[in-house]
Amino acid sequence: MATVNKNLSAYDKSAIPNAKELRFGIVVSEWNSDITEGLYSGALEALLDCGAIQSNIIKWDVPGSFELTYGCKKMLATQNVDAVIAIGSVIQGETKHFDFVCSATAQGIKDLNVQTDTPVIFCVLTDNTMQQAIDRSGGKHGNKGAEAAIAAIKMATLG
Repeated sequence: MATVNKNLSAYDKSAIPNAKELRFGIVVSEWNSDITEGLYSGALEALLDCGAIQSNIIKWDVPGSFELTYGCKKMLATQNVDAVIAIGSVIQGETKHFDFVCSATAQGIKDLNVQTDTPVIFCVLTDNTMQQAIDRSGGKHGNKGAEAAIAAIKMATLG
C-alpha cells in the first residue's frame, strides 16, 4: 500500500510555487460527506498555506463521485480557474457498483486533462473500508486533500 508509513499532508512549502495569483476550483462529492469534507478542508488549508487567496478558491458540491466529471467540466467552462481539484470518496461494497463508479470517474477526470489546457486533479479515495478513508482524509495517513492541493499548484504553474 502506497500510504503505509506516509503522512500525505507533509510537503516542503519552500519547494512549492506561491499560489497568490492563482484561481482554484474544488468540486466536492456529497456522498460520504464526512470523508469528502475532510479532504476539502485539507485541500483548502494547503492552498491557503501556499499563498492562495480565499476569494480565488471556488467550491461546488455535486451529489456523488460519478458527477465529479460534469461538475469539473462546468467549472472549467465558467469559472476561469487555473486548476480544478475533484474530491470524492467511493468505498467498496458488496456489488460491482464500486468498480463502475471508480473506473468512470477516473476516466472522466483523465478525459478532461486530455481535452482541456487546465489541470484537473484526481482526489477521489477508492478505499476498501471506511477506516481506510478516514485514515486518508485527516487520520493517521494525513490528508489526501492537501496532497491534491499541492499537485494543483504545481500543475497550474507547470512550464
